[in-house]
Amino acid sequence: MKLVLFSLFAAAVSAFAPASPVVHRVTSTRAAVTMNGKAGLVADAEKLNPLVKFYDPLGLADAEFWGLSNEQTIGFIRESEVKHGRIAMFAFVGYIGKLNFYRFSL
Repeated sequence: MKLVLFSLFAAAVSAFAPASPVVHRVTSTRAAVTMNGKAGLVADAEKLNPLVKFYDPLGLADAEFWGLSNEQTIGFIRESEVKHGRIAMFAFVGYIGKLNFYRFSL
């Protein structure tokens, strides 16, 4: 009886064993990170919005914050813009949810 159970168990386990060597390939779903300077910003702006083109009234594309290079500063500003945009969208959803679905009773 033990031999039958062991052989069934071994057969079940061997079904999940790889038949050939497995080659693991790592593929990234993220886009390649590039550090664009002001020239990259101007090119992107002209491609994405040909009507307005490049518009930087505060001159932040030429700034260097905290001793970082210009490319690093532009990357920081882009990351901050995305982060604050997400927070603003979350706040708006919270406002609409409170306004329409839940009312505090005082």
